[in-house]
Amino acid sequence: MFSEYIQAALERAEYDTLEDGSYVATVPGLQGVIAVGDSFEECRKDLIEVIEEWIVARIQWGYSIPPIAGHTIESSKNPIAVVD
Repeated sequence: MFSEYIQAALERAEYDTLEDGSYVATVPGLQGVIAVGDSFEECRKDLIEVIEEWIVARIQWGYSIPPIAGHTIESSKNPIAVVD
């Protein structure tokens, strides 16, 4: 579930080269997701980590996660109760 969502986000990612030659990446629709790296590959690896952390944070805070290309991650504000 997470891997498909992350892959869809990576496919939508927008990369740009900064003045110093490093790279920056964002994903439209994922507010606050920004990654940087000295090389394109380093930036892409950082972007994967940032997306993973962004998903976890939104789940922890009970925020919705916007769908990307038909992929969704559902979170609940209610804790899961274990009953014996």
